[in-house]
Amino acid sequence: MALIEITDVMDILPHRFPMLLVDRVIECDYKERIVGIKNVTVNEPFFQGHFPGNPVMPGVIQVEAMAQVGGILLNQVTDRNGDIAYFLAIDRARFRKIIRPGDQMRIEVVLLKNRTNMAKLHGQVLVDGELASEADLMFGRKDD
Repeated sequence: MALIEITDVMDILPHRFPMLLVDRVIECDYKERIVGIKNVTVNEPFFQGHFPGNPVMPGVIQVEAMAQVGGILLNQVTDRNGDIAYFLAIDRARFRKIIRPGDQMRIEVVLLKNRTNMAKLHGQVLVDGELASEADLMFGRKDD
């Protein structure tokens, strides 16, 4: 059972198809850890060109999925509904396992540092219990 359903995800994140990469959140402690799910289908638009006949999820899409789950966590931790946490930096990104249509991505994100207008998180994507990718992510908030 989902803790945060897709309709709630869409209330939190500004992303929409084809860039919304979180189907639901299954765990969240509302402090420093969250787990989101992305079901990978052959209908994803990037598979048309990456690669025809051999569909492989691009690493940059995996990092974006981690960032979106991290954005949900930051929204829950800071209780700043409507604020957007902008993705500022990626460090130590590693891609260890190919992700293909039919896979389910378990996206685990942990908050490492949280300041007023900046946060650092570590994300991991697991498929079938195996580490597929990981990265350190930095976010900033712009005061409007």
